[in-house]
Amino acid sequence: MTKQPKDSTVLPCFSRIDPHTIVSELEVLIKGNIVKLNEILEINREYNWENLVMPLTEMDDILGKFWSPIRHLHSVADNDDLRKAYNLCLELITNYSTDIMQNHELFLAYKNIADSKNYLELNHVQKKVIENSLREFRLSGVGLEQHAKDEFKKIVQELSSLQSKLEENVLDSTHDWTKHITDLALLNGLPETAIDLAKQNATEKDKPGWLITLDFPSYYPVMQYADDASLRQELYQAYITRASDQGPGSHQWDNSNLMEKILKLRTAKARLLGYNTYAEYSLARKMADTGEDVLSFLNDLAKRTIDIAKEEFQDLREFAESQYGHDNLNVWDVTYYSEKLRQHKFNFTQEEVKPYFPVSAVLSGLFNLVGRLYGISVEEKNNVDVWHPDVRFFEIFDNQGNQRGGFYLDIYARRQKRGGAWMDECIVRKNVDDVLQQPIAYLNCNFTPPGDDRPSLLTHDDVTTLFHEFGHGLHHMLTLVDHPPVSGINGVPWDAVELPSHFMENWCWERQSLDLIGRHYKTDETLPEELFKKMLLARNFQSAMQMVRQVEFGLFDFRLHYEENDYTQQSIQQLLNEVREKTSVIIPPDYNRFQNSFTHIFSGGYAAGYYSYKWAEVLSADAYSKFEENGIFDGNTGEEFLHTILEQGGSREPMDLFVEFRGRKPSIEPLLRHSGITNTA
Repeated sequence: MTKQPKDSTVLPCFSRIDPHTIVSELEVLIKGNIVKLNEILEINREYNWENLVMPLTEMDDILGKFWSPIRHLHSVADNDDLRKAYNLCLELITNYSTDIMQNHELFLAYKNIADSKNYLELNHVQKKVIENSLREFRLSGVGLEQHAKDEFKKIVQELSSLQSKLEENVLDSTHDWTKHITDLALLNGLPETAIDLAKQNATEKDKPGWLITLDFPSYYPVMQYADDASLRQELYQAYITRASDQGPGSHQWDNSNLMEKILKLRTAKARLLGYNTYAEYSLARKMADTGEDVLSFLNDLAKRTIDIAKEEFQDLREFAESQYGHDNLNVWDVTYYSEKLRQHKFNFTQEEVKPYFPVSAVLSGLFNLVGRLYGISVEEKNNVDVWHPDVRFFEIFDNQGNQRGGFYLDIYARRQKRGGAWMDECIVRKNVDDVLQQPIAYLNCNFTPPGDDRPSLLTHDDVTTLFHEFGHGLHHMLTLVDHPPVSGINGVPWDAVELPSHFMENWCWERQSLDLIGRHYKTDETLPEELFKKMLLARNFQSAMQMVRQVEFGLFDFRLHYEENDYTQQSIQQLLNEVREKTSVIIPPDYNRFQNSFTHIFSGGYAAGYYSYKWAEVLSADAYSKFEENGIFDGNTGEEFLHTILEQGGSREPMDLFVEFRGRKPSIEPLLRHSGITNTA
């Protein structure tokens, strides 16, 4: 075993976080940081890595470790007191961060290092930290006149507040609406697991019968299996009008005005720095060089897939009419009849595979798989302070027995937890004077929780989601970069950060890996070969329809931030309608307000960057093709990916890393092949 540096990692004490004291604690912390910064700038006249970058990195790290668990609790265990304290803290942190990045004296200190002969003696990681820092100073308005700096700061503060409110509105509107059912016949067609969940929901609310919510594990099975079209329509309307002025839910959480303000403020922010649009400003941190490059990529994907998508949809319409006499396919019918068509074509349904994917078996198989690929082991650690009884904690070790990181796993849906799946940083890797701080991640999903008499059973889509988020986690935890600004996912361009996550999904479709992942929860049998073949045949079912749907999101997002727009509710809707005319196979009803809950771009980090999902699929499919050539568990190829991608963090340009791994620049053909799209003209 190699000698390991002293471990300085201290996990958060979630049980001790008091919403009533965190604001005052943060004020003290920020005040102390400002005093330290002023001391650094007063004492030194010549700056170097040791007297400037290292102490500032330490200050940022301490602040990050304080803020990270509070930010996380706001996403997974929200309540009124925490929300109030969170938003007050968010204002303090936003002001502090903007002041730091607009500090001209600090900017000159970094520039002093970059211009000195000592800069040449720094390693490439240190140089990347300096380079990125100078870019961030400029993108934060350090070069503006004071009045413009003040305006920039005001915009940043308002954006932070509006984006937080928008996400809270989506959460509140999602949990506000429920459908109480007392006649079981209304749930005809639903699988037993979905009915059990509805019963569990009702019991928790002290109601008889069954309760359907807009949380995805409750909502989606209704859209997929419920025979009652009126029930599907009712749920669809409630779901697609969340946080809007449409639909049956309360309109008090309407995000329309917030969206308008956010978009206008983003444009104003970009123009203060000399950019015409927010998209141009955003591209300064991305792999893509120009907006035209992004649009060309998305339009090319649309061109290659739209005709096939239309054929798939026509096939669905003809099936619904010939087999069920349904000659008018509505949006709320698409998922239902698509599931019927899948069963008709392939005799396959996601419900068939769920017994083979209990959470325990999937996790065991996942950990076994990454052990084969990267020589790591995953061990659960008990008696760790967590925010909910369902949360588990694991540690990761390399093949020398050295700990490489750890992660919290929170995978079940519940109230007070935002929807979707995501990975976030808890603690970032740092190594100073041979004292190592281990990287710690949060991995979050919203799967169906266990029932009274069965464990949590995952669909194959759920398994893919878990692998996706674990890929993000590996990117964060397996880094060997010791400097937090470019460690793990930090410093990685946004349109490259999805590569490791999409990459992990590929193993969800291989027989060898499914034998590791899938074990029947009663018999411990692996997935039967016949069922596997049916699943494989159904893999690319409606893949072109899915592709154009993602292209629709990407085009809407990028054009929204790239083209001239007066940003009214009407103009936003008009742009989305225009994109749909070119990419959609079915136009939704007028009340559809999908955009109002599109948190990825309005409150998350994907503004002018949603295209990165499809771009990352290009990278991941091409990277995985090397495993297809050498063997999906080939140790040498896994080691190459570990060393060239996962361990490098943001210390090098992602295209250089990809070329080093693959031996060439990425090709779109593997993605089209994996998607079953052969018409690539």
